[in-house]
Amino acid sequence: MSTIALRTVPGAFILNSGIGKLGLDADSAAGMQGMAATGVPAVKQLSPEQFGKALAWGEIALGGALLAPFVSNRVAGLALGTFTAGMLSMYFRNDGMTESDGVRPTQDGTPLAKDTWLAAIAISLISSGKKADRKKK
Repeated sequence: MSTIALRTVPGAFILNSGIGKLGLDADSAAGMQGMAATGVPAVKQLSPEQFGKALAWGEIALGGALLAPFVSNRVAGLALGTFTAGMLSMYFRNDGMTESDGVRPTQDGTPLAKDTWLAAIAISLISSGKKADRKKK
């Protein structure tokens, strides 16, 4: 399976991140929610506690899907791509994350800008899934 590294490395990282957020206190959840709302305004409708739990379990589910061999590359890639789109929308919609050109990251934006690698992995997984589907036919 040529995509094992593409799935296990981000899968383990995201799973660990989700597990770490299970005990998130309300203040930390509110801070994360405020940041997330810059990219996905709908999260404002949740209480900080609901947001924290949804984020934790969402990351656990995504990490698990990437690590589970029975989840197809295409499905795992689509899930990762959706997650990454949310992360990158926070990056591009928050003026403090980019330099004046709106693309290059500031020091504060670098942690989110690195998620472009996750987007590349998602695209690779989705396209590898299509190749495997064609071979089966």
